[in-house]
Amino acid sequence: MPNLLGRRFRCEVCNTEVLITKAGEGEVECCGKPMTAQQPRPLPSSD
Repeated sequence: MPNLLGRRFRCEVCNTEVLITKAGEGEVECCGKPMTAQQPRPLPSSD
């Protein structure tokens, strides 16, 4: 699965967060385990 620009990943072991700044193939790993993709954060409303 390609890593898309702007996606965030988080390590379940040490809680490190990674932001993809260069798209490419492969898997993001930390502490010897694959990192989990995070859901996009909602933007604040500009009412």
